[in-house]
Amino acid sequence: MGAPLNTNPSNIKFRKKSQQLEISYANGEQFSLSSEFLRVHSPSAEVRGHGAGQETLQVGKINVHITELIPVGNYALQLVFSDGHDSGIFSWGYLRELCEQHDELWQRYLEKLNESNASRDPNEQVVKFFN
Repeated sequence: MGAPLNTNPSNIKFRKKSQQLEISYANGEQFSLSSEFLRVHSPSAEVRGHGAGQETLQVGKINVHITELIPVGNYALQLVFSDGHDSGIFSWGYLRELCEQHDELWQRYLEKLNESNASRDPNEQVVKFFN
């Protein structure tokens, strides 16, 4: 078995204009996560609930921005979002999971929105007339 994967980033940059959190690792890997993606995948109880099946689908977050990044010790970031959400602590391990599973998580999120007749846009209501 190989050595355990180091989840600590070697560098984190936040691009305010594009609202992208860029995360680099010592092995050369680089990832970019949007503020919308981070908001809808917040590790907070408000989003994830207190157990399996208690998640709350986050809708209308396409325009949400990160307004502040707060280091939490040497193990995490607290992100403050423009919609007032600030209770999620993104550990290095959780950020690594989000980076590695981005495409799958994003696709699953879009499918859940569709199934719920919900939208990423807070000004749009999805109405389905035909199945």
